[in-house]
Amino acid sequence: MNRPKFFTTNKKGENYELKAELNSEYRHVRKDAVKKVIANMTVGKDVSGLFPDVLKNMQTEDLELKKLVYLYLMNYAKSQPELVILAVNTFVKDSDDPNPLIRALAIRTMGCLRVDKIIDYLTEPLRKCLKDENPYVRKTAAICVAKLYELTPELTVEQDFVNEVKELVSDINPMVVANAVIALQDIHELSATKDVFIINQSVLNKLLNALNECTEWGQVAILTAMADYKATSSKEAEGLCERVLPRLQHANGAVVLAVVKVLMINMQHVADKNTTKVLCRKMAPPLVTLLSSPPEVQYIALRNINLVLQRRPEVLSNEIRVFFTKYNDPPYVKMEKLEIMIRLCNDRNVDQLLSELKEYANEVDVDFVRKSVNAIGRCAIKIEEAAERCINVLLDLINTGVSYVVQEAIVVIKDIFRKYPHTYEGIIPTLCENLEALDEPQARASLIWIIGEYAERIDNADDLINTFLENFMDENIQPNENQDLVQRVLQTATTECDNADIRDRAYVYWRLLSTDPQAAKAVVLSDKPPVHGESNSLSAGLLDSLLSQVGTLASVYHKPPETFIAGRKYGADNVQATVHDPTNDEYDATAPPAKIQEALRNNDIDNLLDLDWDEPSAAAAALNAGQGVPSTSDAAGSLGDLMSLDATVPTSPASPASTSTMSPSQSLGDIMQLYNNGSASSTPPPAMNHNNMAVGMPFGSAAPAAASSSSMNDLFDFNMPTTTTTPPPQQHHQPSQPQKQGNGTPNDDPFAGLF
Repeated sequence: MNRPKFFTTNKKGENYELKAELNSEYRHVRKDAVKKVIANMTVGKDVSGLFPDVLKNMQTEDLELKKLVYLYLMNYAKSQPELVILAVNTFVKDSDDPNPLIRALAIRTMGCLRVDKIIDYLTEPLRKCLKDENPYVRKTAAICVAKLYELTPELTVEQDFVNEVKELVSDINPMVVANAVIALQDIHELSATKDVFIINQSVLNKLLNALNECTEWGQVAILTAMADYKATSSKEAEGLCERVLPRLQHANGAVVLAVVKVLMINMQHVADKNTTKVLCRKMAPPLVTLLSSPPEVQYIALRNINLVLQRRPEVLSNEIRVFFTKYNDPPYVKMEKLEIMIRLCNDRNVDQLLSELKEYANEVDVDFVRKSVNAIGRCAIKIEEAAERCINVLLDLINTGVSYVVQEAIVVIKDIFRKYPHTYEGIIPTLCENLEALDEPQARASLIWIIGEYAERIDNADDLINTFLENFMDENIQPNENQDLVQRVLQTATTECDNADIRDRAYVYWRLLSTDPQAAKAVVLSDKPPVHGESNSLSAGLLDSLLSQVGTLASVYHKPPETFIAGRKYGADNVQATVHDPTNDEYDATAPPAKIQEALRNNDIDNLLDLDWDEPSAAAAALNAGQGVPSTSDAAGSLGDLMSLDATVPTSPASPASTSTMSPSQSLGDIMQLYNNGSASSTPPPAMNHNNMAVGMPFGSAAPAAASSSSMNDLFDFNMPTTTTTPPPQQHHQPSQPQKQGNGTPNDDPFAGLF
């Protein structure tokens, strides 16, 4: 049987056909072939094998064909660095071409190839283009210097390219000035010393002269650079503001935001308050105009306006109506407008705002309705004179019976009660009537707080709290008012609740009440922190930082740039190098410790409890052994190791009395010594359930103490007297009777003086 015929074919493949067309004697055929190659490259096909054939078409007078070939070279230069050398002669020849477009194209392409082998050939053409008579070539060469500096900073400085770009700042053509500023800013960011581009009075005047004649993006670049200038006097800052003020009328929103940034920075140095008021008044119309842009631009403008209003609320104090939401606004725009309306709220416009917010509370978007109800409460907190009107609006919303409206209203009324205590207690019965409608944890917690805070004014406060206690296993509630109720809550939290956070909090309260009721009263019934209407305001330092970044992503995220770029450049080359570099060991804050990483690489994660990640030093181990403190290798039980409650504690000869022996299963029981009452003898220790968790401990009782302070007692420096213990009780949930002291008198009531 003749098998080879099945493996032969007459089809040569698409690349073979393209190769033939690229070597055609007809110019139009070669041009169409290059277009096909670019099309295949665009859709992701590998056409790098055609590199030599495409390279042959570089030497042509057809500008369109030359651009296509240069585009192909930029894409495949990294994969074919040896063959790129063949194109150097053409690049050098094109950099001397009479056509300035070809000269600029050649120098731009050489800067984009980013291949080390052609850098030495780039320097001389670049030097000539920086001195070129045509401004288009000069501005292209300025950007090329920044690209060269990113590849080889030493060579760029050695060839004096940076100083030549600085000279371009004085160029007569504003486009060249703008590109020179952009290049110098990039070089300044990349330099280690950060001293490449320092703006002084002379440079500032040159930038101001070029500002009015630049393109819109050139104006953005120049204004961004001017924001770094530090005015030396109030008069100079005022003059700078006056020079950039006309740019507020520009149609491009980026230019407007760049001018706002310069004004906000320099207004801090203006001493004349009247001048500041005039500048604020002139900033308002351009910012309002930005709100007529598409939703995406609106959102960016709103985020920046939010920052401006935190520093200068008077800028838009009379423009609250323009922030009223429209029916077709996207949700993210509506939410941001709500925040700004709260900032602009004052005693003159609060009635108008409350009427608008009440309408918003009747819309169908649940999240927006919640924010609107919350905004009504923030108005009450911000403006005391309007608090009663806000309460009336909230009561009207509660009477609608809409579940999420009622619950959000109760949440915000709690904050109003905190801001104005004992002022609006008359609405508490209305709130309690809606108890059955509450099914969200935050709303239920808010009503519980109100009941506890005003329990003396609510006749059936115990019954209301008992209603919440029935669902205690599903949510975390705070006990109030009654000793039996408190005991039931703590009993349930410590014996039946699986949530460790709730259980630990119950232990803290138990120990606090049993040790010092007056201290418990001071902690639980302490003065509440003040409530402010501007809950989302940024700190002064962060606000200063973000105002210097107006118009950038930092002003949209409301975060400094270093928090989301980690101080590194994230260009395409850097990202690819980071992804493909297996030796990349830059610090990652979220990475696990080195030992855990090694264990993961070795697949040594069968038992994490057996891995000693924090191994003590030899000196520390010796010191611990000398002081009777167990080392990590001496503990008998793994849980005992975790809690530093060892099964057998070795002691030094100097302190034999501190020896204590217990089984590993009892080590966690030492925690219960935290509930020991220093003024009373101990009650029987609680029985241990299958989780080694104490159960059945009655309120006010004390766990057994060892002959000396336990490890946990030493930690908190609680000195407990030595007590005697009795056998464990069998009843887990019966309240304990007061224990007798040595003289036969009952214990003091642990709630004495608490209520």
